[in-house]
This record gives sequence, C-alpha cells and structure tokens, in this order.
Amino acid sequence: MGAADTVPGVSGGTIALITGIYEDLLSAIKSFDAKVIGRILKLDFKGALAELHIRFLFSLLLGIGISILSLAQLMNYLIHFHPVTTWSLFFGLIAASIWVVGKQVEWTLGTGVSFLAGAGAAFVIVNLMPASTPEDLWFIFVSGVLAICAMILPGISGAFILLLLGKYEYIIGTLKNPFLLENIEIIGVFLCGCVVGLSGFSRFLKWLLAKYHNVTLAFLAGLMFGSMRKIWPWKETLETAMIHGKLQVLKESNIWPQAVDGNLAFAVCLIITGFIFVLALERLSHDKS
Repeated sequence: MGAADTVPGVSGGTIALITGIYEDLLSAIKSFDAKVIGRILKLDFKGALAELHIRFLFSLLLGIGISILSLAQLMNYLIHFHPVTTWSLFFGLIAASIWVVGKQVEWTLGTGVSFLAGAGAAFVIVNLMPASTPEDLWFIFVSGVLAICAMILPGISGAFILLLLGKYEYIIGTLKNPFLLENIEIIGVFLCGCVVGLSGFSRFLKWLLAKYHNVTLAFLAGLMFGSMRKIWPWKETLETAMIHGKLQVLKESNIWPQAVDGNLAFAVCLIITGFIFVLALERLSHDKS
C-alpha cells in the first residue's frame, strides 16, 4: 500500500481490496474511537490497546511507513525517466484489480448503475488540472484530510489528489529530509490531517459496506475503471506550466504506441506481469483465509 500511495494515479486502497484486507482495514481504523482516546487521556494504555486492533494496525502502518520512506524517491525517478514502463506495470495491476473486485459483486441493474457512477466520478477527477495553492499549515492539514480519504478509496490515489492540490512535490520533498525541524512540522501537520480524515471517512465506508455491500463494491470497481485513463502508459503532453519552480503537466492526451518495437513488447510484458501478479496475490490471500 505504501508503494502504491507514492504513485499519482495508483491507490493503496486498491491493494487492500485485492489482498482481502479492505474491510479489516476499515474495522481496525474504526476501532480508534472516543473510548480509546478517553482511556489514553486517563493513562490507561493497557485498556486502550485492548480496544484497538493493534497487531493489524502496527504491522500495516510499519509496512506503509517503511515503503513510503524507502520508495518515494525511486517511484519519483521511475515516473519521470521511465514513464511508459512504470505505467505499463501499474496498468496491468489495476486492470486485474477491477476483474478481482468485479467477481465479488452480484451484478444487477442497481450495481451496474453504481459501477458507471464510480467510473464517471473517477474519470472526471483524473481530468482535473493541478492547482497552485498556498503552503500555509492550515492548507497542509486540509491536504492531509483529502489525500487520506482518497488513499483508502480504490481507484483514486492520495498522491494524485496531492498533485491536484499542488502539494505532491512539496510533501515528497519533506520526506527526502524528514528530520529537518521545518520538515518535521510540515509532516506532523499533514499526518494530523490524515488522522482526522481517516477516522471519519473510514466509518462512513464501513457503514456503506455493511448496509449496501454489493452497490458499494460496484462503485469501488467503477472508481478503478474510471482511473484507467490516468494510468494509460502512452501519452502526449499538450500543456505545461512552471508551478513553484517545477515543470508540471497541465494537460495531456492518451495516444496509441508510436512504433511496434522492443519497447512496446517490453511494455506489454509488464502489463501481463502486473495482471498475473494481482491474480496470484488474490489466490494467495484466499488460501491464507
């Protein structure tokens, strides 16, 4: 999930969904409630830990944290200097994810409409242009709230939301030197926003899955399908602009590969590899269950 969340266009929520831990993730986040906070304030740490899904959360957050800190620069490099091969792998991953989630849905007219609504919402979001926004701490907090909500939604990337808000490079830059005093403040405020957003939005999603399971799953599958436009490997840049000293792509269009050669063959192999990897991951998660 951490590796996926460093890439604009790929969601950690997608990884949670295909590995079969999505609802466990929402339950674990929901376990951090007012009762737990009350126990912490009373210094009843043992009681607080008993209420939390602590083993699940510790393992998950440790994995995400290590992955983000170790892979942020690598992912940034791959996207900028090897975009076609990088997006090809992720295209295969997301395509297989839609198939895996779709198999869990009992398809009816209602779930079909929900799928189309999710696809339409994602299609609109990925068409939005990156904005120039303030670097004040209040906006960093808001960015954290919005990015974390997107992170647990399959198909909509928290990193992509940060890109739209004009804060992707800014936040990634702080992670390159996380122990500088100025960066610690920014990361701390951003994480506070993440905690607030995660606490509220996870409860809403958990309620939706409990009350309208099929319709919600269809909507999540639609979100992934709609996001495929962003992940298509072959693109043509139409408009760029300098934002905070960085050259940002404002508008681009998907195109067909320009030549049938070894590069195309390698990209197709990566798409197939990503697809097979997800199917294997799903089989492994079912076997473990």
